Amino acid sequence: MANGSRQAAWEFFGAELKRRREDAGFTQVELGTRVFVSGGYIGQFEQAIRKPQLDVAQRIDSALQTDGIFERLCKKLIDDRRYADYFAQAAELEALATKICDFAPALVPGLLQTPVYARSVTLAMNPFASDEYIEDKVSGRMERQRVLNDATRPLYWVVLHEHVLRIPVGRPVEMAQQLEHVAALARERTVLVQVLPYKVGAYAVMNGTLRLMEFADAPPTAYTEAVYSGNLLDDPAVVKRATAAYDLIRAAALPPEASLALIDAAAEDFRRCESTS
Repeated sequence: MANGSRQAAWEFFGAELKRRREDAGFTQVELGTRVFVSGGYIGQFEQAIRKPQLDVAQRIDSALQTDGIFERLCKKLIDDRRYADYFAQAAELEALATKICDFAPALVPGLLQTPVYARSVTLAMNPFASDEYIEDKVSGRMERQRVLNDATRPLYWVVLHEHVLRIPVGRPVEMAQQLEHVAALARERTVLVQVLPYKVGAYAVMNGTLRLMEFADAPPTAYTEAVYSGNLLDDPAVVKRATAAYDLIRAAALPPEASLALIDAAAEDFRRCESTS
């Protein structure tokens, strides 16, 4: 489903939610109380500013006695084979964010990957998949990157663990090109990049990726990801703790210029490795 038609479908979801809520005689606050979100969230769902998570859609069906219509709509809209099921909603929010902060402990984040790197990562995780499946995943990742080319692109701040610079993905020359791509985006001021070096030792988030997203008209969210699972978190207390963890990581990371120097050095190491292989 194209982005335009997907947004139109979410607008239908919102309009239908408003109609069913009003037919039931609930205010936004009253419905929000019944489904354990704020009335403001209900308003954002109705305006298609924010998309409800599946469990919220299920509670809306229960509160409004709508026989599962919102659950079915939600499942249909987040069923995009370009993205893993657990990441689809985070991908939707990514396009609406005014600021994104990523911590990557092992791999270059999707928004910064080259097609060759993305293909190598996807194939490594899906060694028996068809070429069509691999290309769908790579295409989806490249499409996401358009958000960084928009005039209204979000502020994008990335902290890479030094693992990301040292783990070879693909051939050495391809890894060098990936690191050079990250450095080029940083020098163009499309993204602010820092590296968390090995010498730091233990760090605030030890069990997976962390992403923070801020929005113009909605509360911030946090997204964490581990092995074949992801969690989109919008509880204010949890987001506050995640933000504090990110701040600790950022404080321990190298400054931007030193980070770029380390990225350049790692790319050069891969170049030399390629020439001697």
